Amino acid sequence: MNLRLTWVQPEDLVGHELRLAGEDGRDARAIAGRWYAAGGPPAPETAGASAAPRPDLRPLAEELLDTLASLPTPSSHHEPTSLPSIQALTTPLTTSPRDPAGTDGEAPRLHPREAPGPRGVGGGDPGLVRVSGRGGVGESDALLHRLHAAWLGRAVGCLLGKPVEKLPLPAIRALARAAGNWPLSTWFTARGVPPELLAAHPWNRRSATTSLAENIDGMPEDDDLNYPLLNLLLLQRYGRDFTTADVARLWLDELPAGRTFTAERVAYRNLLDGVEPPLTAVRRNPFREWIGAQIRADVHGWTHPGDPVAAAAQAYRDAALTHTTNGVYGAMFVAATLAAAATGTADVHRSLAAGLTVIPPRSRLAEAVRLGIDSARAHDDFDTVVDRLHAGLGGYHWVHAVPNAALLAAALTHGDGDFSRSVCAAVSGGWDTDSNGATAGSVAGLLAGHPDRLPERWTTPLKNRLATSVPSFDGIGFDTLAELTHLEAVRP
Repeated sequence: MNLRLTWVQPEDLVGHELRLAGEDGRDARAIAGRWYAAGGPPAPETAGASAAPRPDLRPLAEELLDTLASLPTPSSHHEPTSLPSIQALTTPLTTSPRDPAGTDGEAPRLHPREAPGPRGVGGGDPGLVRVSGRGGVGESDALLHRLHAAWLGRAVGCLLGKPVEKLPLPAIRALARAAGNWPLSTWFTARGVPPELLAAHPWNRRSATTSLAENIDGMPEDDDLNYPLLNLLLLQRYGRDFTTADVARLWLDELPAGRTFTAERVAYRNLLDGVEPPLTAVRRNPFREWIGAQIRADVHGWTHPGDPVAAAAQAYRDAALTHTTNGVYGAMFVAATLAAAATGTADVHRSLAAGLTVIPPRSRLAEAVRLGIDSARAHDDFDTVVDRLHAGLGGYHWVHAVPNAALLAAALTHGDGDFSRSVCAAVSGGWDTDSNGATAGSVAGLLAGHPDRLPERWTTPLKNRLATSVPSFDGIGFDTLAELTHLEAVRP
């Protein structure tokens, strides 16, 4: 019996690393020539392993992966990975919160960063007031309600996107149209969809039995919810001053290896091989700019209301275990956006503007976010926005952080704070549907401010119950999760 270990076998990684080299500017033509001359496969389009096993290529694959990692990266001066280097390129906004990209589409004008106070408090956009809940009982209760709505929103968006994960955009549109659900406004369903269409575009095999309208019975397990649970546990165990090594320790203690994917699985393998952070993020890891760190960022933003800089720094320490450059920026962007939204005083546009302040302005991720915002502002029809993004960013892998950050920003801008419009837009744009839906739901839930303000068609099927493989959390209610998160947000 031949066991295929997806996402980690060297012969399955070379194609992905060659693709990444083309994106970040490394000259890998000679290495690509050797690989393809030896019969090496290109990067799989959707799966974690190539179609046919080629263990005979493993020695060459290991050599080429190490050679590829040693090539100089021309973009490194404006896409650094160390936190001090990132912070040296970023400063808070002075533009209008509804114009985060500037009226001419260029990066906003900035003023020098204020020196952060203890634990990062006091840094960031001076227009955002830190509201940790310690300012009074009323605000503390309001924050608790916002966090409850954010947990529910994350679950709703994830669940909405699960059945169509990995499907191409035309398939998503065809399935929804056949059910009379386009523009997307409610759960996907197989009811009324012609059998031949279902055969041509089958639902995600792991999700169809739990995530179609006719099958939903509580929130099923998903990595987009497992990681927020782990990060809640991280704060409970180590506090806000946790290190990247603490993240690694927690994973080894609490996260089953089989529940990791892409960059997280590579980093897990590296830990078991004795590799220590931050080398865990770079050793034979062609997924280090994908979306994995971004889906782990919510708790960092939720627990720093009004302090985007501190939220981003916390997200960085988490992301550095598995990701570099744009993979890290995605996590920092989401954490800062959520930190702004968690105040209860910033709208979605100001929140996105806060997210942009913490990432290098000339990075591909920042440029993609601005493209998403500009596109959504220029076109009322969201299908047109999506088509523009796919035309401009479709060369990336569908799980890469760059196109997904653009789609997320576009969906939130288009939704203008409306919960249903935001999550449906994020999922209807394709690419990493459940991850984008989850993050959009998290932001829109915070902005809604209270779980009762989320439509019942979304929240009732969840039954206040979450399944997970993270010990001690299986079957937990979202109300309880909100209370636990609130304790970390107000902890001195």
